[in-house]
Amino acid sequence: MRNLFLLLSGLAAATTAVAQQPTATLYRATERKVNDLVHTRLDVRFDYGKRYLYGKEWVTLTPHAYATDSVRLDAKGMDIKAVALMNGERQQQLKFDYNQTNLRIHLGKFVAPGTAYTLYIEYTAKPDELQVEGSAAISGAKGLYFINPDSAMSGKPVQIWTQGESESNSVWFPTIDKPNQKSTSEISMTVPAKYVTLSNGALVSQKPAGAGLRTDTWKMELPHAPYLFMMAVGDFRITKDTWRGKEVSYYLEPQYAPQARQIFGKTPRMLDYFSQLLGVEFPWNKYAQVVAREFVAGAMENTTASLFGEQAQGNARELLDWEYSGVEREIAHELFHHWFGDYVTTESWSNLTMNESFANFSEVLWAEQEYGADAAAAQADLSMRVYFGNPANYTKPLARYQYADKEDMFDAVSYQKGGSILNMLRHHLGQDVFFRGLQRYLKQHAFGTGEPHDLRLALEEVSGQDLNWFFDQWYYRPGHPTVTIDYHWDGARKRQAVIVRQTQAGAPFVLPLHVDVYTNGRPQRYPATLRHAVDTLYFPAATKPDLVNVDADKVLLWQKKDNKPLTEFAYQYSHAARYLDRREALTAAKAQLSDALAQKLLLSGLTDKAPALRRMTIDLLDLKNASLRKTAAPLLAKLATTDSSVKARALALTALATLQDKRYTKLFVTSLDSKSYQVQGAGLRALVPLDAKQALARAAAFEADHKADLTLALVEVYGKAGGPAQWPLVLAKFDAASPNYRLQMLPSVAELLNRLNDPAALPQGIDRIKELAVRYKQFGIHVPLIKLLRQIQEQQASRPNATQATTLVQQAVAEIEAAK
Repeated sequence: MRNLFLLLSGLAAATTAVAQQPTATLYRATERKVNDLVHTRLDVRFDYGKRYLYGKEWVTLTPHAYATDSVRLDAKGMDIKAVALMNGERQQQLKFDYNQTNLRIHLGKFVAPGTAYTLYIEYTAKPDELQVEGSAAISGAKGLYFINPDSAMSGKPVQIWTQGESESNSVWFPTIDKPNQKSTSEISMTVPAKYVTLSNGALVSQKPAGAGLRTDTWKMELPHAPYLFMMAVGDFRITKDTWRGKEVSYYLEPQYAPQARQIFGKTPRMLDYFSQLLGVEFPWNKYAQVVAREFVAGAMENTTASLFGEQAQGNARELLDWEYSGVEREIAHELFHHWFGDYVTTESWSNLTMNESFANFSEVLWAEQEYGADAAAAQADLSMRVYFGNPANYTKPLARYQYADKEDMFDAVSYQKGGSILNMLRHHLGQDVFFRGLQRYLKQHAFGTGEPHDLRLALEEVSGQDLNWFFDQWYYRPGHPTVTIDYHWDGARKRQAVIVRQTQAGAPFVLPLHVDVYTNGRPQRYPATLRHAVDTLYFPAATKPDLVNVDADKVLLWQKKDNKPLTEFAYQYSHAARYLDRREALTAAKAQLSDALAQKLLLSGLTDKAPALRRMTIDLLDLKNASLRKTAAPLLAKLATTDSSVKARALALTALATLQDKRYTKLFVTSLDSKSYQVQGAGLRALVPLDAKQALARAAAFEADHKADLTLALVEVYGKAGGPAQWPLVLAKFDAASPNYRLQMLPSVAELLNRLNDPAALPQGIDRIKELAVRYKQFGIHVPLIKLLRQIQEQQASRPNATQATTLVQQAVAEIEAAK
């Protein structure tokens, strides 16, 4: 599963200290198995008006180890109409206790282990009446979602979809809602005949069900965890491919169907690659991907039917702005879960790393396969930087048996840190041995569950190595190494010393690595292992090396201060081959911009072969530096028109815009004819300070066709140069935007609001800021938004509406502070 929560939490971390969860001390044991799920058959109908699901369930179970006379099922917020034990076709009514969370059923007799029995349950699910809260990773927990069910919002589709992880599917059917349970399934959905349905497994029948209705039955013949059960209902267009005789299909809203293969068309090749790499062919009978509105979790790996949020559909122009780190990475992530998560499932939420770390790792694997080593390293580096970006991550072990809430496990430790650790382990063991170990793990635990110890044992079996040391420090210990690296060449002894100090709290990490020593343009590679708080490594060197490159493979998850002179970083940029070698050198240049060599390095970065490094270099430039500006500006102008990366073109335009130089007016105007919304948005912003009148006119022309960055640019232009005529459109664009885009729009909304002197506009703007602050208070967003409200109050102080502004702001702040 992937989510957009990282952007929100990252913004919160950048603006304020987010309140931390209290220290969790309760040991979270794997759920005890009293009864095992065997098969789940559901027959459901939907009440769109009430937002209810009317369900009938036949659930087959068997006692696990001991005879039992009862069973406990998770069932959240339901009306339970009837519970019976099935004797053939005959029902024997059973007594039950229900507290709106747990349904305890008294079987009336003891059932022996291994003896299957089937219960019939009739119920009504009421997800919208359930008082539950989501989390940072999964913003909703009501399991079943009705989107625009009364068609009240024009242009918005009517949909139903489910989201089960972590334990929310028990909102729409009674089950043992734990990841260590597995069940086959059969789900029949009665829906308006005009709609398409999707669920797990194969569509085995479609039958008329009365006036304007149809019943679709989906059957999954292989066992999977309850949180992976899914349904989706809506007006979807299906585009079909095949892979080794299995259907591969893409469900999108009709207007986006022409782009289906552009978005999802690499899926068959991903299936080929992952099947070959893992030595286990994709085990399921089909693979579908569906895009839904207002999805609460980014994307979700429901077995055979992954569900994506609306970020995964776009028109042809929007797709021009997409990058690997967006949807394509997400597609690889959810597909890889079908081995790690669906085929073999985490034994408990404490061991979530067995699902999410692998899916994160797959993002690097597919980048490597499809785009090469630099792209893979860029994705791996992005994951590391997400983990390093929040110090709260440093206190949490990867396998975590104490936590305040299971939702806390869905964080940058389980995802990004875990993926980085797997990448390290791959390099340590070697590609062939590592993937043979994964194959053994998957086959040993097929359709079952796993935890890190199982992975360790499988890797030890194939490698012949003891790996306790690796798992102890990376899976069961929090944090990571923090090091300083110093160098000393001893001419008399003809040797190079490398002094590595581990400065983190606690015991030193054991760190196998390689060191490349460059002399006369050629590297000599040496293996080494760090074990102590201070390690001094010695290498033969008849002359002073041109460069000593520690962790030459660039895979270690550590924070380092590398005390090399800039000359050696420059040498590293031009001689060491890896993406991170060049990235480190460019970062070092940024710290010494007055140095001519640093400027030369950054100019080289503008033409680096890796798009990510070209983009980074643009961000690193300080165009206030006259000599750098003189040489960089022409290169930026060229990048703005010719770079293969749309984002690099947009960043180049943005950098040039800071110069406010009329020489570039024509370039900015020309960029407005691009087919890329991102490039158009950058050009429009750049034009404002040079020709506000033309910027306003061009912005108005874009009102008929704008998305994403161009929408943001429209709001920004109107914020800086618009007036009362633009206020309704700004509000409309704000209301229609995603939460992340609304946050980006707020400064412009406030800027325009402060210029209007309009008593009707003030409550409109202030209410929207307040609503955003309340909704995302858990991320700490309320702190900067309260500050923004205070600024509005101050700026209105000398205006005719000062009293009104003061009252509105005070009321809004009070509501924000009172919100939970």
